[in-house]
Amino acid sequence: MTLRHHPESSQHLVTLREPADVGELALIRSLLDGNGIPYAVEHEHISALYPGVALLGSRVMVEESDRQRAEILLSRLALQVREATGEAE
Repeated sequence: MTLRHHPESSQHLVTLREPADVGELALIRSLLDGNGIPYAVEHEHISALYPGVALLGSRVMVEESDRQRAEILLSRLALQVREATGEAE
């Protein structure tokens, strides 16, 4: 498991999300990359062993100091998705 952006970082990693599929993982990765938040994906390629199966426990992890910022970004994205689909009503 490598930490994207800052592999030399030694801060404690915490779980941010356990994406349900590769689409959700791609969205989370894009959001974190776009905001300069270092992250690691545990068990990222396990689903390649079993095509068509969910990500089997894949976890997106961030440094503890970045967790709150990452959570806020993900919550804003979720709110925008609900508003765009009319679920907020």
